[in-house]
This record gives sequence, structure tokens and C-alpha cells, in this order.
Amino acid sequence: MTAHRTLLPPGWPRPRGYSNGIAAKGRFVLTGGVVGWDENERFVSDTLAGQFRQVLANTLAIIAEGGAGPEHVVRMTWYVTSVADYRDGLAEIGAAWRELMGKNFPAMAVVEVSALVEPQAKIEIETTAVVPEL
Repeated sequence: MTAHRTLLPPGWPRPRGYSNGIAAKGRFVLTGGVVGWDENERFVSDTLAGQFRQVLANTLAIIAEGGAGPEHVVRMTWYVTSVADYRDGLAEIGAAWRELMGKNFPAMAVVEVSALVEPQAKIEIETTAVVPEL
């Protein structure tokens, strides 16, 4: 169950793969910056797209501890070290998204940065989920 709705002003085209805005009510579950390493802090891939899949899996594991699932994700901020690598990996990124997130398209931003704290990281994502109050 979700308690959020997509915000789309009249006449605006529907964005592909994300939402311009979300209105939500409920209990917040937040992550810090999550990178694409495994539970032993070893990176599973050298590519941005490969790390993305692990970032999503890590994010879902974290928010599950707070009682949230992919359907509760309302906002994500992606920090990438290369927009070119992001664009080149869109097919693989999209496949991972569909597999792990389904048809939930939160408000998102993708920002290119010169580096991340973990030198091997190619992507880091912060996530906000909102779980409906029962």
C-alpha cells in the first residue's frame, strides 16, 4: 500500500522513468549515501551500471529494516562520477530498475560529481521512502 501520489501539472508531459514531484503522507524511512559494495564492503562491479544494481539492492535491504519496500520510495538523489557512463549504461540501469523497483517512479535527480568518498564508487544514492500510517 502506498500513500503518495505523483504530481504532474496540467499540460505537462509525463516524465519517463521518474516523477517531477510526489506528495506523501506517513512515516519517513531515509538512507544516507549508499554505494555499490556488498555486505563486506567489496565493490561488485567496476562499472556504474553494475554498481547501480548493487546500490538498489542495498537500498532496498536498508529501507526494509524500517518497514518500507520499493513501492514506498518517493525520492532519490543519485550522485554519479560520469554522466557519460550513466547514459552509456541506461539499458542495464533500466533493467535493474524494472527488476528491483517495478513500476514505481519517484522524484529523482542525477548529479555528476568529481569524486565520491569511496574511491572505487561510481554512483551513490540517497533515498527517501514514506510508509503509510495504519
